Amino acid sequence: MELIASKEKLRELFAKFAPVGALEGGGNTRLAYGPEEDEMHRIFTETARSLGYRTWADDIGNSYAANFAEGAADKSTVIASHLDSVIEGGPYDGPVGVAAGLMVMEELKARGIEVPITVIAFRCEESANFKLATLGSELLTNQIDMKLVEKAVGRDGTPLPEVLKKRGYLGDIKRDLPYKEYIELHIEQARVLEAAGEDVGIVTAIAAAHRFTLHLSGMADHSGATPMSIRRDALTCAAEIILAIENAGRRESGNSSVATVGVVENRPNIINAVPGKVTLQIDIRGIDADSIARVETEVKTRIEGICKARNIDYELIGVDSKTPVTLDPRLVDDLYQSAVREGLKCRKMPSGAGHDAMMFPKVCPTAMVFIPCKDGISHNVKEHTEFEQMENGIRVILGYLAEKK
Repeated sequence: MELIASKEKLRELFAKFAPVGALEGGGNTRLAYGPEEDEMHRIFTETARSLGYRTWADDIGNSYAANFAEGAADKSTVIASHLDSVIEGGPYDGPVGVAAGLMVMEELKARGIEVPITVIAFRCEESANFKLATLGSELLTNQIDMKLVEKAVGRDGTPLPEVLKKRGYLGDIKRDLPYKEYIELHIEQARVLEAAGEDVGIVTAIAAAHRFTLHLSGMADHSGATPMSIRRDALTCAAEIILAIENAGRRESGNSSVATVGVVENRPNIINAVPGKVTLQIDIRGIDADSIARVETEVKTRIEGICKARNIDYELIGVDSKTPVTLDPRLVDDLYQSAVREGLKCRKMPSGAGHDAMMFPKVCPTAMVFIPCKDGISHNVKEHTEFEQMENGIRVILGYLAEKK
């Protein structure tokens, strides 16, 4: 089902998005609840209105567009994603899915096909600002511990509740979710599709992240005057722990689990001092809950043993903990069959990255469609996908909806 109404509109929308948070070396930074994310939501809302769709926002800041009058549909198909980014990220992670929703509505309208669609642009999917991922969708679906929201602090030191209060958010959150199904189009963020020469992937399961902050406390001493035998070097302790975490992930890699240390903060961080304090941020994730638990247990055991051997005090704090989700088999199969009808090379596959879609299996049947990204690069200024690949993903969703109609 070739696109007849949205090709140029898709390009025009990304041309509007492109300058927002643009960096000199390429890529974008659009942090959650910051001015750049605000501008992305403004562009989304303004574009949807110009196309004739009803728009609104909720008490969290999520933005909506629909192709039916309020109260005119009992259930609608949700097409959604997010508009924020990581620091020095790319322009496609998130916006592809939001743009797809608008373009699907345009294609349905051009064909005279009446299918109720709600497009949602979620807030704060990335953890880059407040260390909380999928916040907008979690708040909407009431699947977050509000204590985490109360404790969250932005990169500039502003508490998240203060940020939300200033914007008038987090009032009486309306959680009437009249949704028939949820579909999210996203770049793959890996190299599987590109390496196989395939056009789309239909996601069967989404990995869950368990995140921790580890504080290591040794003793900052003079690097020249302190003998090696009496040092309490927090950084060398951290180095050993980082390798232990990597090994724990490797041991469960056959079950698609991974373990990463993505942040290292070293103090005093000067050349002539033994490091006295180090903070690590740890990310453990996978699609098998038992496998994740084994990685987590090994990591905790190794941290305790290494710190004891090196005489380093430590505090391990759980920051976030999600559960792997299996997506709806019927919807997965229907989207796969749509891809086949479109003549696209496709596969069913798990997602190692987390997405807003994780929040919706408890609400309605949920699925995702992946398209390739160049060299599998994402969360990086070099992130790229072609418009033709976006169009393939839109065609899969459109074909499914037209077939079901």
